[in-house]
Amino acid sequence: MGAIAGIDVGGTFTDLILVDAEGQVRIAKVLTTVDNQAGGVMAAIAESGLAPAAIDTIVHGTTTTTNALLERKIAKVGLLTTKGFRDVLELGRRTRPTSYGLTGRFVPLIDRPLRLEVAERIDAEGRVVTPLDPAEVKAQLERLVKAGAESLVIHFLHAYANPAHERKAAEIADRHWPNEHITMASGVLSEYREYERGVTAAVNAAVQPVLRRYLGRLADELAAGGHRRDLLVMQGNGGTVSARIVAESAVNTVMSGPASGVIAAAATGLASGHPNLITYDMGGTSSDVGLIRDGVPAVSSELELEYAMPIHVPMVDMHSIGAGGGSIAAIDDGGMLRVGPQSAGARPGPICYGRGGERPTITDANLALGRLDPAGLLKVDNPVPLERVREIVLRTVGAPLGLDADGAAAAILRIANDRMAGAIRMVSLARGHDPRDFALFAFGGAGPLHAAALARELGIPTVLVPARPGLTNALGCLVADLRHDFVNTVNRPVAGLDMAEVARIVSGQIAAGRELIEREGVAIERLEYLHFADMQFMGQSHLLTIPISGPAVTREALQGDFERAYWERFQVELPEIRAVLVNLHTAAIGRRRPPDLALLAPDRERKPDLAQAMRGRRQVWFEQGGWQDTPIYRRDWLPRAARFEGPAIVEQLDSTVAIEPGNRAALDRLGNLILTVQPAEGAAP
Repeated sequence: MGAIAGIDVGGTFTDLILVDAEGQVRIAKVLTTVDNQAGGVMAAIAESGLAPAAIDTIVHGTTTTTNALLERKIAKVGLLTTKGFRDVLELGRRTRPTSYGLTGRFVPLIDRPLRLEVAERIDAEGRVVTPLDPAEVKAQLERLVKAGAESLVIHFLHAYANPAHERKAAEIADRHWPNEHITMASGVLSEYREYERGVTAAVNAAVQPVLRRYLGRLADELAAGGHRRDLLVMQGNGGTVSARIVAESAVNTVMSGPASGVIAAAATGLASGHPNLITYDMGGTSSDVGLIRDGVPAVSSELELEYAMPIHVPMVDMHSIGAGGGSIAAIDDGGMLRVGPQSAGARPGPICYGRGGERPTITDANLALGRLDPAGLLKVDNPVPLERVREIVLRTVGAPLGLDADGAAAAILRIANDRMAGAIRMVSLARGHDPRDFALFAFGGAGPLHAAALARELGIPTVLVPARPGLTNALGCLVADLRHDFVNTVNRPVAGLDMAEVARIVSGQIAAGRELIEREGVAIERLEYLHFADMQFMGQSHLLTIPISGPAVTREALQGDFERAYWERFQVELPEIRAVLVNLHTAAIGRRRPPDLALLAPDRERKPDLAQAMRGRRQVWFEQGGWQDTPIYRRDWLPRAARFEGPAIVEQLDSTVAIEPGNRAALDRLGNLILTVQPAEGAAP
């Protein structure tokens, strides 16, 4: 296998993991170039020491589309829709930006003057009620072009049942629209619910030109460096797609960064004998939590990126909270300590980074309690004395609460850990899973600092810290497979299903997946398919997703598997209510040859015994035991047979691991650090 690179662009750092043709691992961590992420990507490649011409495969995770949406730096979009429905995207579901009161403001992705109608109609059964008038379509397209629309959405009522009118309008647009930025709503999402389908299509159209421009710039720079292969791009579903076709469904790249971390966790867990994981990614701004069962990440189509922006395409299911290393601790108007969601960001950042920050953060609290080495912080502009950090923590948090500096810093960590434990409960207990049945996979720059405390709180027996926790998202790019998801609405009671029609839909999804992967022309080892059904009891709105066998699924299997899944989730039986098959979902996966994960933890710097791996000792504060004299180990010095007990701190370039008193630590064959955690007295999920 030739050289392969995984590159992930984060808000602060651009990370690279590269495995060259000789099997050697090269890593790079450079500052993200916010204005043009391609600059950071090229800088990371340069720091690896390998020219683009020498790299066979580059897999790239980008925040381009996510940031464009959050910052509203998007294309000007025009909408062509069914007469009487131009305001669906603004009316939404009659919710409010804030739950109570009349405050808050909502601006739809497409302005009302750019939402135009045509007199066509197809009913919910797919029957044509009012034919489409091509002349009217052409006239409305001309109005949108004159109004300055850069991208077009065609979104007709009930096109999921019969897309004929959308296809005809798209054919007309191909002849009269000035560019290739044309989105058919049913082509992006073939599901019922016109609001969610329309918003998803609008998101796709809004970011499509942005993504095309960015990938074009990056491709040009890679080509100038001699790279001749297709670039692969991470998607939110955890798979990759060729850059040649990714912009056709640009919406699928939203949240690709966090998804890549979960994919890396799944690959690492399977390889190390831990197929059931709760993933915990703590970065500078937020913490993302996900769940993996039997090596397969949970996937959901229920993401709402911000208020009134539901994106209903399959994505790795994660729960995010505003609790990262840069989350600010402050006393609110009621005299309570709050940690996050406001963040110090990269500028000014935590106090200890020396960029002008004057408000204490989680990182500052960890530093004040000896859990971080002041000399080991990355990208510090002007080092701030530790006493200065402690003085600000005392003045802004401790004094109002009647605490000393130690107590104030400890309170910040306690509040932060409570919030993060709540996020873990959301993806486990709230969905019918006992966290004690999983291992906690901790990564991100700050995740391993808090993982042991969270596991103790929740009764999770094992923590797995990968070899490169701060570069895990880049590893996800390295190990991700090609993936395309297809969803079609059926919305029929199971008892009255036409099973031949079910088989036809699933077979069509299989064929579409095979065709797309063949179009990409990327080398794969094999092609696999995963099949799911979204189901509910009649009259309910909540969906449960269950795995199915494929085109040959039977009516009895659908009914029985759904009832079992409903019982496992809610401990309730409803035999008197009919089950409904709402959607059929197929994931087509092209399995790529994975790199050997053991390469991430080479032996070249390992010491012969544990004593030589210790680089010193210092006083460190732990919730269990307070201040303790603690050995500080360098992770790349730890011998393969290392076995030791906490308290201990393990440091490496991209992260720091806190091992609490009473915890046992060991390295596995892949270089993962496995912690066996003693639960808190009376601990329960």
